[in-house]
Amino acid sequence: MPTFHHQLMQSRCILYVVERELLRKVDAACRLLCGLLWGVLLALSGPAALGHDPPLERFQATQVEMGVPFRMLLYAPDKSTAKGAFDAAFARIQELNAILSDYDEQSELSRLSAASPTPKPVPISQDLWNVLDRSQSLARQTDGAFDVTVGPYVRLWRRARRQKEMPSAERLAEARAAVGYEHLVLDANERTALLKVPHMRLDLGGIAMGYAVDEAMKVLREHGITRALIDASGDILASDPPPGGQGWTISVMPFADDDSLAREILLANAAVTSAGDAYQHVVLNGKRYSHIVDTRTGLGLTNQTAVIVIAPDCLTADSLDTAASVLAPEAALKLIESAPGAAGLVARKSGDTTESVSSLETKDFAKYAMPKK
Repeated sequence: MPTFHHQLMQSRCILYVVERELLRKVDAACRLLCGLLWGVLLALSGPAALGHDPPLERFQATQVEMGVPFRMLLYAPDKSTAKGAFDAAFARIQELNAILSDYDEQSELSRLSAASPTPKPVPISQDLWNVLDRSQSLARQTDGAFDVTVGPYVRLWRRARRQKEMPSAERLAEARAAVGYEHLVLDANERTALLKVPHMRLDLGGIAMGYAVDEAMKVLREHGITRALIDASGDILASDPPPGGQGWTISVMPFADDDSLAREILLANAAVTSAGDAYQHVVLNGKRYSHIVDTRTGLGLTNQTAVIVIAPDCLTADSLDTAASVLAPEAALKLIESAPGAAGLVARKSGDTTESVSSLETKDFAKYAMPKK
């Protein structure tokens, strides 16, 4: 018969076994729970949770927007992320075209022009305000070399290129009466625009594309895309470089028939744009006229001009290259350099002579501009 002491010892052994089994089960449960939590963290955070960036793939999409091909290159973790970013960016460009286009008679810009002279200030959207306000600032700075009221002249020269016919003196005089940046009055407090004379036609062709590119890049960033390049027919904006690179390599050639001024631009978090008349000009009575109109004369430029501008954003670069095309090379380069973080190359051909000035090779921009290989 077991003694009390023996029973006590037996009870202690049983209790020890029970406790050990409970501890083993608790430990197993803790291990399982920790494993599940770790798995959830990995699923939520991906490789970045372990200190590694997720692998990125290269994606590309092109759509015709605002009358030109918009090409976008970006790096994203997967196709679904890239598609969502592309769709949203192109939708933003379409939204801006409905506001800023001078071809679309129903755009906000066209409706504003059609109302000239406006009997009272007209409230305008934030996007239209942003572009007009910057345009008027540049018009004042350049004494009208850049002028978005140029629309009446532009229409005449579009017709001249189609019909191969010089605008008549009478038509030029009629257009001249409706052109002049002083006829456009903006009120920052009320965000309104007033058009003071009849038959005004605002034309944002020298600035709207740059604004659209900037806005599209903002949308890509909102979708988590930090490595991207947007090219809108030569208006180019880059964000962070491609994986493993120092920048996006862009080849530029100011004159198609002369590679002496060709460059390769290494671009990162900056814009490069170009302006010129290599493909948009007309020869009338043996004289070459550019599609770029000097608002001070009403005539297309007669000297072949090419401008390249690097700037922190595409709106700045796009507007500066247009204004610089009208000015003499030295004055044009001075204008470009007046913008913070901007540099440029301005070249002009007159007969067999080419005059060029550049700040692309200066200390701050040597990292961008290299001789073309």
